[in-house]
Amino acid sequence: MLVTIITFLIILGLLVLVHELGHFFVARRFGVKCDEFGLGFPPRMIGFVKDPERPLGPELEAEGAKRAEGSGVLGFFKQWKIVKRKNKDARGNEKEYKNTIYSLNWIPLGGFVKIKGEQGEEAKDEDSFAHQKLWKRAIILSSGVTMNFIFATLLLSIGFIIGIPQVIDEITPKYASVKDEKIQLLSIQKDSPAKQVGLEVGDIVVSIDNQKFKEIEDVQKYIQEDDDGEIIVTVKRAGEEIEQTVTSEVMEIEGGQSKKAIGVVLAKTGTVSYPFFQAIWQGIITTLYLMKLIVLSFYHLFKDLIVMHKVTIDIAGPVGIAVVTGQVVRLGFIYILQFAALLSINLGIINFFPFPALDGGRVVALGIEAVRRKPNNQRIEAVIHNIGFGVLMVLVVLVTYRDVVRFGGKLMGKIFGYFDDVVS
Repeated sequence: MLVTIITFLIILGLLVLVHELGHFFVARRFGVKCDEFGLGFPPRMIGFVKDPERPLGPELEAEGAKRAEGSGVLGFFKQWKIVKRKNKDARGNEKEYKNTIYSLNWIPLGGFVKIKGEQGEEAKDEDSFAHQKLWKRAIILSSGVTMNFIFATLLLSIGFIIGIPQVIDEITPKYASVKDEKIQLLSIQKDSPAKQVGLEVGDIVVSIDNQKFKEIEDVQKYIQEDDDGEIIVTVKRAGEEIEQTVTSEVMEIEGGQSKKAIGVVLAKTGTVSYPFFQAIWQGIITTLYLMKLIVLSFYHLFKDLIVMHKVTIDIAGPVGIAVVTGQVVRLGFIYILQFAALLSINLGIINFFPFPALDGGRVVALGIEAVRRKPNNQRIEAVIHNIGFGVLMVLVVLVTYRDVVRFGGKLMGKIFGYFDDVVS
């Protein structure tokens, strides 16, 4: 349980941090000042800022570089100053520095970037976000989402280099290396004999009636020709072998034919790895494919919500994601990589929804500004974004409540069980 919680926090924190790094790097590239870049969320534990007392100017920058060079490593560290948690001046206002504050914060969930002028203030300053041209602001706002997609591609590419479990078929490239071939349950029909005895999607077929098989066709043929009707299926699940007696039935399959079966779809799978450059390409096309699937899923979600007035797709909140994380952790490192990549793509797509408070909503606001050809009223825009943020928080609470109802019993049992083990 503890490993699941830690893994969940690390994955979520890393994805948020990557997103904020995207905003940070692009803002700096366009000459926009970032007041603070924080690892974790406030309250601040400690912060560092580079030579805050030094006046700005190219000649003084050169002087500072010369001073650092002359002092070696010690000179480099002398350029930095510690910023206290309560960084207030005599009037109680937050002190401002010429350079970015890099802070370490107490809540270990990702990070944040505070960009100068992101709320429309200080528009006259050249290093303010509000002073930049519309296209620059749009790119800065979009850079977090872009970074999430790039990070997902990186994770998947690493996975394809190491080797990712996937279905092996005739379209698997010849240059791919395939190891650990096996037959797995790809899907199980509702109320089928396999479902009734507790077989699950992802189970690895070890043997049937103590006979081992290498090809799916041989498994299907054996079941169809079995006179007894009862077969002993041995599967491997999470490293443990499970034996179940399944009674086959005459079932209708594709094409209108009827054959003896147990109601499962089998797939030949293996660990597939690729050469370096091919792995990168596979990472790119897999990211694009997953983006397409996720966008289509959201389309059907909203369509059913509007037309049928109900949600027909399972939506997972923080608790649901934590539960899935626990399942993924048990499967191993390579599955954690794939799961993190999928979450990164999800985070990117959701963040670009044209909804107030999200990056997509802020880009829409820029579009309105472009059409009107004059700046938006910042007070009104801020109110709209605050309302949007409030709505999002309500949705998070509702989805979390739904998760707790679905998983709460098992989850609380595991939590209390963990603490019982600690106490005993």
